[in-house]
Amino acid sequence: MKKIGTERLADGRHRFTVWAYNAETVELHLLKTDDYVPMQRDERGYYSCVVDNVSPGDTYLYRIDGEKERPDPASRHQPDGVHSASAVIDEEFDWTDAGYNPPTLRNTIFYELHVGTFTPEGTFVAIIPYLDYLLELGITSIELMPVAEFPGNRNWGYDGVQLFAAHHDYGGVDGLRTLVNAAHEKGISVYLDVVYNHLGPEGNYLWDYAPYFTSKYGGLWGDSLNFDGTNSAGVRNFFIQNALYWIEVCHIDGFRLDATDYLVDFSSVPILEELTAAVQEWGDRHNKRVHVIAENAESNRKRVLSRELGGTGLDAQWLDDLHHVIHTQLTGESQGYYADFVDFKAMVKCLREGYVRSGEFAESMQKHFGTYSGDIPTDRFVVESQNHDQIGNRMKGERLEHITDWESAKLAAGMCLLSPYIPLLFMGEEYAESNPFLYFTSHGDPALIEGVRKGRLEEFAYFADQGTPPDPQAESTFENSKLQHELRDSGKYKRMFQFYKDLIAFRKNNPAMTNPNRRDMSVLADNEQKFIWLIRRYQEQVIAIGFNWHHTQTVKTTLPRLDEAVAMEEVLNSSDIQYAERVVMKPKSLDVVNGVIEIPPKSFVVYRSVEAD
Repeated sequence: MKKIGTERLADGRHRFTVWAYNAETVELHLLKTDDYVPMQRDERGYYSCVVDNVSPGDTYLYRIDGEKERPDPASRHQPDGVHSASAVIDEEFDWTDAGYNPPTLRNTIFYELHVGTFTPEGTFVAIIPYLDYLLELGITSIELMPVAEFPGNRNWGYDGVQLFAAHHDYGGVDGLRTLVNAAHEKGISVYLDVVYNHLGPEGNYLWDYAPYFTSKYGGLWGDSLNFDGTNSAGVRNFFIQNALYWIEVCHIDGFRLDATDYLVDFSSVPILEELTAAVQEWGDRHNKRVHVIAENAESNRKRVLSRELGGTGLDAQWLDDLHHVIHTQLTGESQGYYADFVDFKAMVKCLREGYVRSGEFAESMQKHFGTYSGDIPTDRFVVESQNHDQIGNRMKGERLEHITDWESAKLAAGMCLLSPYIPLLFMGEEYAESNPFLYFTSHGDPALIEGVRKGRLEEFAYFADQGTPPDPQAESTFENSKLQHELRDSGKYKRMFQFYKDLIAFRKNNPAMTNPNRRDMSVLADNEQKFIWLIRRYQEQVIAIGFNWHHTQTVKTTLPRLDEAVAMEEVLNSSDIQYAERVVMKPKSLDVVNGVIEIPPKSFVVYRSVEAD
């Protein structure tokens, strides 16, 4: 593999390296002195030079074939945005996190956040004062939505074009390193959401350098990245180097890889497998746990199987199936892919096996789809009841509690946090944030701005009776998506926050809840009553969770016969008065009368085995 970008050498000089296979000549333009330094080409199309008297903050461009001047594709800092000069960074940082390792995935609780809307300031450093709050909640790991340099100052991050540069308005690389160091000091790991399936349309100058793209495959975002064609080695190296850069220079603990089912690659060793192996091998060499987790909608068991078993070797993947079965049951929505998840049996299957679609005929696609995952440990799957996609891709960015009700939101939280899988929260859900999370941009290209607006209108034309989507380009759309942290200090928001805290604490403090072995769990269901018993075990501990998904009916059932010698006690009840939306309501009892348990609609109860004296 070839290092790219800038690198400070032992003698204090700096090496500049860029892959520019298409170029006849490349020169380094140092703006401080207005010097042009010729760069030498190797046999694979990499140009490099070593320069004296370069300091952090110095800006530069590359001049291609004596004409075009472009920023560095592997720029570490873009102080003035995607169209301007790149800057050298100080590779030294005063780290105080020596020896830090993130928790194992089975003991991980993710918190997905968007840097620009999590705080009023919208910066990396502004997150630091909230780390104690996240610790109080019980979070072990924050997952940052993409931070790579994008056009403008507000964006979800999936339009990034300078993939090595942390966005300058967020605080750049120094701000990111300061946040990561502070998080590690608190015992919180930091994961990064990275986009390796496409680049944004504005400020994407890779076309000028090398054959990064191919028209061989039609992609969702236009031409696909060239991961398997002629000269693809340089493309693959670019993305592998990017992942290693975040780990080495910024101490990132792991990755969420966006939409990896759109990485079109028919190589004998696909890029997803090679990149995962490179990251994990780096971790092995440095005695550091680094996890690679992919968003992938293929329901393909090979993704989370080891490479020794013929799999990709991912540490885990997102399992959106749990969100889908929760969403369809609570909202009644069945359009698009939701059609495959409306049957209550899909929820039962998701808990038992993982993939809801495991080879059966999928109505939404009109084909057989998916593979069996019921023998795969549960800590290979990350689940959520809300995330940026499922909220922000709605026309008005509604959160779950906006389109359902209080009890439904609690039931969804319980299903996610008490599931056998690794839970992920989306910022604000833990106290029922009332602001939406909308889709927003700040592009500079007028044609692109209008194209995005038109696309949003066309996407939601079916919902025209509900109005029009907020203008993505409007600053108000961004401002209206910011969290209101003060809400959690009073009223119903405070009670929801306590509910989430109690759920997370229960999960963390009971080893049966984090046992990934499917042989130690069972799922008992009454599909007509829409009721599920989820049984979890670890050594002598037994936990039984009863979920009533019926919207109107109190379910009468009995606690499953677990063991003659096991005595059970109620330890958590979603209908308790302390979690009520309004304190004036009467508590809903879950009394055991003659062995019969009555569970109100849209609620759950947790029983735990009583430890022997």
